[in-house]
This record gives sequence, structure tokens and C-alpha cells, in this order.
Amino acid sequence: MPDLNNDLRLAVETGSVAFGVKETMRAITADKAKSVVISAKGKGTTLLDIIHLCNIAGIKVIKFKGNSMELGAVCGRPHSISSVAIIDAGTSKILEENYEQ
Repeated sequence: MPDLNNDLRLAVETGSVAFGVKETMRAITADKAKSVVISAKGKGTTLLDIIHLCNIAGIKVIKFKGNSMELGAVCGRPHSISSVAIIDAGTSKILEENYEQ
């Protein structure tokens, strides 16, 4: 079974990612994002906007089961993060795996 936490951490360490809602939206609209991870317990309308943009652009959305503080901790950040855009997965298999939604 794929481990989202491990794959996300590996993508942050070895690849290129954009943290936060503004940077995630920029990556999506600039056609740089290959996948987006959103926290399941984040701000409703903002995350719905990200999901809508991803659907239009054909980008896979992965729902992180924890809150934004837990997503920040997985990414090695000391603050909350509502969304992460995966620009380059590095050595992670986050773009290839299917995670439970």
C-alpha cells in the first residue's frame, strides 16, 4: 500500500514543490503543477477553487487525510499548509501511486 506521507516528504526533499494556496494556484495556472495535495480539513471555498482549477487543467488532486498543521509537519515545515503543488516529484513515486481518497 502506498504511503502518502513518505512520498510527499521525499518529493519535498528531492523534487520541486510549491507550498500554500497562492503558490499552488500560480503553479496550476502556469501549467507547472503535475499533482496537487490538499489538506482534507482546510478552508472550504479556497480548496474548492483549487480542485476546480485542477479539474479544468486535468491535474490529479490528492486529499491528505489530516489537517493543515499535519500537512505542514509532513512537509518539514513548522506551520500549517493547506495545499502543496508537486512540480517535480524527484525520487518520489507520488505522481505514479493511487492513494485512498
